[in-house]
Amino acid sequence: MRTLRWGLALLAACPGLALAADLDGSQLSVLWGVPFAGILLSIAILPLVAPLFWHHHFGKVAAAWSLVFLLPFAAVFGPGLAAVNFVHALLAEYIPFIILLTALFTVAGGIYIRGNLHGSPGLNTAILAIGAVLASFMGTTGASMLLIRPLIRANDNRRHKAHVIIFFIFIVSNAGGSLTPLGDPPLFLGFLKGVDFFWTLSHIFPETLFLVGVLLALFYAMDNWYYHRREEVLPVDPTPDSKRIGFEGAVNFWLLGAVVGLVLLSGFWKSSVTFNIAGTDVGLPGVVRDIGLIIVTFISLRITPAAVHDRNQFSWAPMQEVAKLFAGIFLTIIPVIAMLKAGVHGPFGAVVAAVTRPDGSPDPAMYFWATGALSSFLDNAPTYLVFFNTAGGDPAVLMSTLAPTLAAISAGAVFMGANTYIGNAPNLMVKAIAEDRGVKMPSFFGYMLWSCGILLPLFVIITLIWFR
Repeated sequence: MRTLRWGLALLAACPGLALAADLDGSQLSVLWGVPFAGILLSIAILPLVAPLFWHHHFGKVAAAWSLVFLLPFAAVFGPGLAAVNFVHALLAEYIPFIILLTALFTVAGGIYIRGNLHGSPGLNTAILAIGAVLASFMGTTGASMLLIRPLIRANDNRRHKAHVIIFFIFIVSNAGGSLTPLGDPPLFLGFLKGVDFFWTLSHIFPETLFLVGVLLALFYAMDNWYYHRREEVLPVDPTPDSKRIGFEGAVNFWLLGAVVGLVLLSGFWKSSVTFNIAGTDVGLPGVVRDIGLIIVTFISLRITPAAVHDRNQFSWAPMQEVAKLFAGIFLTIIPVIAMLKAGVHGPFGAVVAAVTRPDGSPDPAMYFWATGALSSFLDNAPTYLVFFNTAGGDPAVLMSTLAPTLAAISAGAVFMGANTYIGNAPNLMVKAIAEDRGVKMPSFFGYMLWSCGILLPLFVIITLIWFR
């Protein structure tokens, strides 16, 4: 909120914002990326060295790093340009992002899967497989929020649970969302740019099937090993057995369909009506989508019985953590994205140049790894857009002549979002929910040991088979 007040103060001081120049990333120093690196390191280190401080003050830490960027930026480039970029990050990126997450979090949190499923290796693997399928049609966030609570409840009589949540992040929160624009924000951006709705399904299905299939097999083997260890299953299950499996709050499934419909509507509906707010154009379809999502959120809260939320142990704490941390990320990432957009002429020109072969043609393997590496730490949606434009930005050419390149960009942005907790928004939400339910999750770097050890070898195989 403090960051918001500073931004509004800048806005009030500069009425002629629409005339302010765009941010030229080629003129920026890499030092402008320090606040972004600072907030990432804070997320990684502070929960380890000062867990109590972090638990109570993570929002203040995010706001502090935001101000470390915003105030010097306003002093050097002027309050007008600072306010333009603040408003653009707020209206064009953060607000739509957080509204969609809130809607999915609320609606999915209003669905209680009744009955005590017992977390055997077979059942856990089946839930992960179902989640992988659902993720491409209701989004990685929707599928994650729907299934994470019953999965945790099913395993609350197990001593080792962290590996279940980690593979859930790998499969449901990331890899499963790679087949349609509904699955993950980068693919939705491609859809808005003109990529056919079913293009990714037809071009990266083998890669997705391989990745998800191998991850499910690895998970089953690991979970089976844990399951048969001595004293793995607690003698008393914290969740009592019930007679049958069913759904409570099932009306929220209709609201989930409304969320999907609103997102699709904003992509298919073309309107010339735009609202210019302090230099940022906001289209009518986006406004209708966001208002509709807010209405859906309030309807879900209104019609969902309190008992359902109680049984789900529904809490706003995970959503608040994601909202506060990503507010800082979306703000401090502004100069980093600008430097990437500057291409070979910017501070990160070596990264952009690395994806091009000596003959000038794009290198799919390098596009896969460059997009994926940046998507592991940056927001994967703008990273996708940067490399989409680097490859020419013409959807007709990218879907035909340069199809391997577009497939590599799409796969890298979605698959490698699983490399860190911040690679994709559901990762952090799932972690927060799991910790809120008493699961001891690995630290930021501890999680990366899992992802590097398991995912990176699979990405190498994918590169050698499909992106050479």
